[in-house]
Amino acid sequence: MRILIKGGRVLDPGKIDQIADIWVSNGTISGIHPSGQEGGVAPDVEINASGCIVAPGLIDMHVHLREPGHEYKETIESGIKAAAAGGFTAVCCMPNTSPVNDNSQITRYIIDKAASFRSVRVYPVGAVSVGLEGRQMAEIGDMRAAGIVAVSDDGRPVVDSLLMRRALEYASGVGIPVISHCEDPYLAGGSMNEGPLSTRLGLSGIPNATESIMVMRDIALSELTGCPVHIAHVSTAESVAAIRAAKTRGVRITAETAPHYFTLTDKAVMSYDTHAKMNPPLRSEKDRAAIREALADDTIDVIATDHAPHAETEKAVEFDAAANGITGLETALPLSLCLVEEGVMDFSQLIMKMSLNPAKIIGVKSSLDIGQTADITIIDPNRMYTYASEKGYSKSRNTPFDGWEMKGRAVYTIVNGTIVYNSSGNTL
Repeated sequence: MRILIKGGRVLDPGKIDQIADIWVSNGTISGIHPSGQEGGVAPDVEINASGCIVAPGLIDMHVHLREPGHEYKETIESGIKAAAAGGFTAVCCMPNTSPVNDNSQITRYIIDKAASFRSVRVYPVGAVSVGLEGRQMAEIGDMRAAGIVAVSDDGRPVVDSLLMRRALEYASGVGIPVISHCEDPYLAGGSMNEGPLSTRLGLSGIPNATESIMVMRDIALSELTGCPVHIAHVSTAESVAAIRAAKTRGVRITAETAPHYFTLTDKAVMSYDTHAKMNPPLRSEKDRAAIREALADDTIDVIATDHAPHAETEKAVEFDAAANGITGLETALPLSLCLVEEGVMDFSQLIMKMSLNPAKIIGVKSSLDIGQTADITIIDPNRMYTYASEKGYSKSRNTPFDGWEMKGRAVYTIVNGTIVYNSSGNTL
């Protein structure tokens, strides 16, 4: 199969940024030429990419695919279809499944199941502790041999500092990072951001310190051990300040945030909308501004979705009792493109945070180099549409962005030289 991607802005930060044609042959990038130059042999498929960004495939390093055990919310198949529609060529799935991905058998099940669909790549994240219980370290070496790319107890914090230290040291020894869910469970227990609005609504609050205390602890442990740590779903100004200072000192720390933290504030909870309930919660305007600044100055390295599908019955309850989390795979790119539109960052930074940086952190390749596997996302930054969750590919509909007018989307997602999504609505 020969694919010609014609006349797009080919953007691989630090390497190429020009209008060009890309040739894909037998699953690899076989040529990049000035636009209009003949390729010799006629392509099997020609894609007109005029006005589009042609980028290394987007990677979401924080999703919940729910399988095994919670297939009523999402399956590997439905999750990777949603990922493809969102422009992602690869996702990292968190281990809080049932059973927990804390052993090589579950790791292999996820990898084999995902491979059977020949679509978006799935990189499993293994558990730090057995059963996510925070007491005994899981068999990280066995899971690494089976194919995990990181470890995390995401959904729960690793409260035991000694266990976290050992996990950092062991994971570093086998060449993978620890992804930290930073939350002090003794300060948590609320259902929205603690502040004037939570008091007004009569809802229990979660203070910023719930997150930042654990961010500071994990920075200290990384500094102590010399091992890398990746901070998940950063939401507060205090966390940003701590991460920025740590990076200045040379601590081996990276961080991610999610589109809802730079798009929304706790005002989205005003109507007790459970689709705006998540953990960490939506924060204040001050925090949102700090997240945007941290993206602009590269304090935050990655934009990830924390895609967390839930059944309608888990959201259609009173706010305090509702499940935390929202879907995000199909809305992350247009929401992130808003940052480019608003001048917060440029396209190169966007591609770094949604492709190259995630790839570097989890130890996989992402580039448009000739000879490289053809994982490519083609983005139309000007495509206007209304997001309708009922037309999405995820099994769940728990999103605060339903009905939003969006600008920009993936129009083609190509994995291993195969078109797995195009904007006419087709996915493999």
